[in-house]
Amino acid sequence: MAAEIHPKPLTRRPVLLNKIEGSQDVVNTAVIIPKEDGVISVSEDRTIRIWLKRDSGQYWPSVYHSMPSPCSCMSFNQETRRLSVGMDNGFISEFVLAEDYNKMTPARTFQAHQGRVTVVLFVLEMEWVLSTGQDKNFNWHCSESRQRLGGYRTTAWVSCLQFDVETRHAFVGDHSGQVTILKLEQESCSLVTTFKGHTGIVTALCWDPVQRVLFSGSSDHSIIMWDIGGRKGTAIELQGHNEKVQGLCYAHHTRQLISCSSDGGIVIWNMDVKRQETPEWLDSDSCQKCEQPFFWNFKQMWDSKKIGLRQHHCRKCGKAMCGKCSSKRSTIPLMGFEFEVRVCDSCHESITDEDRAPTATFHDSKHSIVHIHYEVTRGWLLTSGADKIIKLWDMTPVVS
Repeated sequence: MAAEIHPKPLTRRPVLLNKIEGSQDVVNTAVIIPKEDGVISVSEDRTIRIWLKRDSGQYWPSVYHSMPSPCSCMSFNQETRRLSVGMDNGFISEFVLAEDYNKMTPARTFQAHQGRVTVVLFVLEMEWVLSTGQDKNFNWHCSESRQRLGGYRTTAWVSCLQFDVETRHAFVGDHSGQVTILKLEQESCSLVTTFKGHTGIVTALCWDPVQRVLFSGSSDHSIIMWDIGGRKGTAIELQGHNEKVQGLCYAHHTRQLISCSSDGGIVIWNMDVKRQETPEWLDSDSCQKCEQPFFWNFKQMWDSKKIGLRQHHCRKCGKAMCGKCSSKRSTIPLMGFEFEVRVCDSCHESITDEDRAPTATFHDSKHSIVHIHYEVTRGWLLTSGADKIIKLWDMTPVVS
């Protein structure tokens, strides 16, 4: 008698399209060329490479250009085919690429910083080149004259940068865990506000001008969504990574956030759900359920002749609890907790199976991700890794 076969349900996951190998050191930044089967990469090995797909299906460099210093970052504008490359020596070099991407013509080189350039961003509408460096300066230059138009001194190394053309707001993330918003004018800037929600370095920023929300990722493994447009100070926390977040991309047409971490994790977040802010942790000298004293509450310990207990917090209500009253664990996806976290006994009883329904999917790129780029028209994701390999993924099975 033949056994009945029950086919396994198909798991939707990113599809690996291609691997690009050949760099001698880490690829710090790479982008997919829109409407072309091509990739531009800059590397710590001092090279700029333009990879085009050949008839064999493999990517080979049509341009291989050596720079005087390791290439730390870049910005590519497809409309003008202008490539801006930041280097370890503080200089920025600009090139114009040929229509067929088989040639690269130097345009200009200028010193922007006294240390390594950490981010460079060309803004066509303003004809500005924005940049940040390890000299703790955020500068912007005229893209034609190379003249420095203005700058802002930060308190820590700047690690990431985003810019909103409509309002001329620059979003600056730094090593102190702070995000600074600056209003840029032609030759000056003003401080709008600062956000401090991370306990680690701000390692990635992503600005969505449609919803007017800013996403920040950190070495503390967390992501925060800052609702700038809502003007209510709403900050939604997302916990779904085990290592530092290395890149963020937002697909506004499907309202999904793509995040990647240094352990190779790729997480797709459904942002089309009503999410809740995580509560602030309450302060108390004793358990807010059983009233047992915490170990620093010497008076109550003496009066009650009880040993002080360690303090914990329920992630759902924020109350201060002892270990016995908060011994349960649960996921709370609508509050951003895709992994199980500590909750008090009463909150655990209130969480339903529907409340535990995941709002994110998890995938493994199988290399330690350094940088990502999402090409929205085709739904392709590029990941560059510490293994010196660039991977191209079709994300349409999961971003749809």
